[in-house]
Order: sequence, then structure tokens, then C-alpha cells
Amino acid sequence: MAKYLVIVESPAKAKTIGRFLGSNYKVTASMGHVRDLPKSQMGIDIENDFEPKYITIRGKGDLLAELRKEVKKADKVYLATDPDREGEAISWHLVAALKLEDKNYQRVTFNEITKNTVKASMKEPREIDMDLVDAQQARRVMDRIVGYSISPLLWAKVKRGLSAGRVQSVALRIICDREKLINDFIPEEYWSLDALLLPDKEKKPLTFHFYGNADGKKMALKSASDVDKVLNGLKGAKFGVKEIKDSVRTRKSPLPFTTSTLQQEASKALNFSTSKTMRIAQQLYEGVEVKGQGTVGLISYLRTDSTRISEEADAAARAFIKDNYGENFVAPKAAEAGKKQTARIQDAHEAIRPTMVELTPAMVKDDLSRDQARLYGLIWKRFVASRMSAAKSNVQTVKITAGDYMFTGSASKLAFDGFMSVYTNDENKKEPDTLNYEVRESTKLTLQDYDKEQHFTQPPAHFTEASLVKTLEELGIGRPSTYAPTISTILARRYVVKEQKNLFVTEMGEAVNKIMNDEFPEIVDVNFTATMESLLDGVEKGEINWKEVVRNFYPDLKEEVDKANEELEKIEIKDEVSEEICPNCGRNLVVKYGPHGKFLACPGFPDCKFTKPYLERTGITCPKCGGEVVIKKTQKGRKFYGCDRYPECDFVSWQRPSNTKCPKCGGYMVVKGKNLVCADRECGTVIPLPEGDEAFA
Repeated sequence: MAKYLVIVESPAKAKTIGRFLGSNYKVTASMGHVRDLPKSQMGIDIENDFEPKYITIRGKGDLLAELRKEVKKADKVYLATDPDREGEAISWHLVAALKLEDKNYQRVTFNEITKNTVKASMKEPREIDMDLVDAQQARRVMDRIVGYSISPLLWAKVKRGLSAGRVQSVALRIICDREKLINDFIPEEYWSLDALLLPDKEKKPLTFHFYGNADGKKMALKSASDVDKVLNGLKGAKFGVKEIKDSVRTRKSPLPFTTSTLQQEASKALNFSTSKTMRIAQQLYEGVEVKGQGTVGLISYLRTDSTRISEEADAAARAFIKDNYGENFVAPKAAEAGKKQTARIQDAHEAIRPTMVELTPAMVKDDLSRDQARLYGLIWKRFVASRMSAAKSNVQTVKITAGDYMFTGSASKLAFDGFMSVYTNDENKKEPDTLNYEVRESTKLTLQDYDKEQHFTQPPAHFTEASLVKTLEELGIGRPSTYAPTISTILARRYVVKEQKNLFVTEMGEAVNKIMNDEFPEIVDVNFTATMESLLDGVEKGEINWKEVVRNFYPDLKEEVDKANEELEKIEIKDEVSEEICPNCGRNLVVKYGPHGKFLACPGFPDCKFTKPYLERTGITCPKCGGEVVIKKTQKGRKFYGCDRYPECDFVSWQRPSNTKCPKCGGYMVVKGKNLVCADRECGTVIPLPEGDEAFA
């Protein structure tokens, strides 16, 4: 009979660990959390110093009964949930749910689930770290207070079923702010001018880019007339080499993955969502069946903000690189995180790495699903690359003068690929060798042609899941375990939709963000949220009492909620009545909010269930056919402007059109912030927004 009981979260983890422990151990799973705050109420006793009221999660009763039976049989219980705040809290809840207070129990953690690590960790049990538990409790309590205080206001103002969260509301604001920057962006014209020059005895010309004056002063080409002026000045001018600079460009090896960088790179390289990345990484951590190895965890713990690697793993990687690539590929010193990044690192765990570097992606490919193999390959390559030498390229930079102007060009040739022999990404692409022959000061250059091209400055890019995670991390909002759930929540609530990889705010998201900015500015303040994260880190380190954090946080929130409630009491929230008549029963249709935004419905529901799309009229004349421009939504809820005569008229615009005609070309203009901009980018006319149009901007 088993003398020792080991409790983990998942059956997969239980199966893997069970293989490494002898018959004296029984390993079983709690299936995640067993206790939580009730869903039907806030569950925080504010009058009793914010004491949380935990209850058994619905459906966990039978499981807990089985676990209690196993506890009675065991001489000792080991709580082996994940090694982070969440895992520590689950172990603490298990103590209460299984009544372990008077039993022989201890806590163990595994940074990786391999035989050596599991056995070594079992020899180093400890008490439950209440600082970790309290940090998780503080986050949970604050999030619950925010959600259960503000969500009812959103139900009254917008639609039942909406929610507000401490971190998700800030993430939504960041996306909305970026969307406004994009919508308000006014493109500016600029030109490029290249000279195609043929060196002595060569058949292929080299391209040199216009730089500026011959004395080295940079010059911008803002219009076609600027280009023509330069070309006129170059007539009859001879091109000559002014300066040549030969150098070596070094590309440092990348840092191993943290949770954030793994999510970003998996999104860019594999097109994985953040939630998918974490789900598959969890599977690789908990263990998979590998031929010749049995069930084994393939990667170290996946929730970390550290780039630190253990001495043992570092030595194993360097030995592997030496044996398989050569000694010159081994980095003399591993790359380090910058000071700004290091300041935010909690460093509770190592970076994400393979548990056995000798298990190459090719060796385990047949044992993994396609997605598991792709993610494991990414993690393995990044880790091995982080221990490899820098890549080096020979670079030649050439300055060419002709008349009063200067052109520049550069070429490169990879001299040593270093880490790039294993891993490349967008920042470190293997470029084709362009340094096929050398240019010297005596080289004669013959003009073959000019290549001039018009360009326009581009607006900021829409957020992707990857770039949003990067921004949240840079701003100090959230922690490794919160990025994926935060993004999943705002997508699930349909505040934001994803088209291809880009995130777009929906009409619902705009409405919620406006209320949060107007009524609860502190909650959605980026600096405030980042400060709260720092305080939670202080709780984890034992420097701050968790209830002190909540005590300081609650009064300001309550004041804002009370103020919003008073204002709401003065407003009678009614459905907006439209002029359109229900064809079934003759009532005026009313505006309702659905999962995709507004729609028209019969107020006689449920007797009459008639609905139809809601087309919000703008009073703007369609510039194509003279119909009226209405606000429409894509299938996913993204707002755009189109003609009400569709499909006869196919006019569409992402920006709101205006009835004001362009004074230069007579075309239609669109609203960009406090300006009107000609929709014809070639024209590019910009005028201030006329009085009366501001309300629609």
C-alpha cells in the first residue's frame, strides 16, 4: 500500500511523476482549483477587513471525497501543484478542503518534470509559502471587487453580461488608444531616389540611395518637385567614390524564452494565439510519451519572466554545441537581459528551455502532435542558440558623390553564422550575400538609370496578440500567467475581434472603454495598474501585507462606484426607439445590443421575435451614388461606413466620410481626428474639421 500521497493539478502531470516515484507513492490530481469565491455574489466581506469567502467549486465534491479517502490511507501528503502563485494558492486551498491542518503534509515544486529533478525535489519539501498565496489572494480579491462593483453599471448602461476587470480594462484601453491613433493618422508624402550605377567590368549595377548634400548633410525629399530639383542638379554630373568603410557587424545570440517572448515568437513564427501557446507548452511541461524515454516533461516551467539558466543546463547545452557544431560555436559568455528588463524580473524560475538538450526536435517529432513538435522545436532552437557564438558579417558602406549631392549604399557577406545556424527570426534573418565584389575609391561608376518612387508615411500598426503582450510587459501590466487569460477575456466578451492577426475594437468595446474612461479613470490608468503589480510583487516578497494593499485600493474605487451609481439613478435607461415599424405587429422597433453590437428588435418579444440589422444613419451623402452613408459592422463586429443602397452601390470606407468636398480635387474627404483629409492619397489635402462635424469625429 502506498505510504505517501502526492497531489498535482492534472492527470497528465500525475502520470509523468508517477513513473519516477516508487510503489510507496500514489500520485493523483486535483483537476485544478478546488475552492474559489462564489459566482453568485462578490464573496468578499468588506466589513470584516476584506475577508474572502471561499466555497467548494461546483462539481468538485466527489473528487474531494476521493482525495480525503486517499489522505486517510497516507502517512504523508505532498502538495505538488505548479511552482507559481496560482499553484501555491491551489495547495493552500487543498489544505483547507482536505482538512490537512493536523496531518503530516508538505509542499514540493518541480521546475521541470524529469526523473532527476522530481527525485531531487521530493528530498527538499517545504512549508506552504504564504507570501505567494497572499499575493495571489490580493490579485483575486482586487479583481473580484472591481468586477462585481463595476459590471452591474455596464449592465445598466450597455448590456447585461458585460464585465469589467482590473487588467482587462487597461488592455482594452491600450487597444482603443492605438485604434484612435490609427484613425487620426494623416499620411505625409515623401520620395526615394536611387541611382543604379555600373562598376568597372561588371554587368549588374549597384543600387545607391539618395542621402543629401555632398558635404554629408541629410536631405529629405518631400515632393516630386524636390526630386526633380535634385535630378536637374545631377545632369551631366559624374559619380565618384568619396568614402569606403569596411566593418564587421556582430549579431548577438538571443536570450532564451520567457513566457512573454515565447508567446510573441509563437504568434509570429507559428501563428499561435497566446492561449494556444500556453496550452501546448503546459502539455510539454507536464509530460509526453517519448520512445526510449517513457513519459517525460520536455520543457521547464512555462510561466516565468527570467532569462536565467541553471549551471547544469548551461553546461549540457555547451557540451552539445561543442560536439555537434564545433568549439568555435560555443559562446564564451551567455547573452544577458538589459537593465530595464532586469529591473522588472521576479526571477522565480529559470527561462523556458528543453529539459534534455540531447532530445532534438527531429528525435521527438514522431512522438508529438504537429503543434507540440513545432512549439518544442521553437523552444529547443532558441535555447541552444542562446548558448552559441554571435553571428558576424563583413559589411562595406560606400558614399558616392555627384555634383552637389551624395548617395550611399552598403553590402554584406555572412562571415560566420554562429547561432544563426540553428535559429533565425524576424530580427535575425539570414540575408543573401550582396558583397560579391569590392568597390574601391578608384572604381569607375557609370550611371545606368535613376529609380524614383513616391511613398507615404504609415500609421502605427494595429495590435496583434504578440505586440499587445510585448506592450503589457513593457508597461509592467500583468505578469506571465495573466497575458493569455486577459487577451482571451476581451476576445470572448467581443470587446475586441481578431482579423488575420490584427486586433480591432468592436462597437461594444468602444462603449465599454468610454464608460471606464469617463467613470473609472484610475482603474484604466496604465501607471496605476503597473503600480498595483509592483505592490503585488511586494506581497510575494513578504514586504507588504496583502490586506494593506486592498485597504488602500478600495476607498477610491468605492467613491468612483458611488458617484457613477448616483449619476445612473438620475438616468432612466430605456431602449432607443427607432422610426422603423415591425412588419409583423406594427410596433416601433427598438435598438438592442447583441454579441455583435446593435440590432433592431420588436419590443413585443417574446410574442413577436422579429429582428433586423441596425443601420445607424449619418446624414452623409454617399460620394458614389448620392444615397446615404450608414454605419455598418463586419461579421466580427468591426465598424465601417457604407452606402444604404448596397448592393446596388458598393461604396465603403473605414474612416467616417464628410459632406465637405476636397477644395483641391473635388473628391470626398474623411475625418482624421480634428482634421478632414482627402480620401485620394495622391491629393493628400488636409483642412481643419468644419464646425458642427466635431460631434461625429
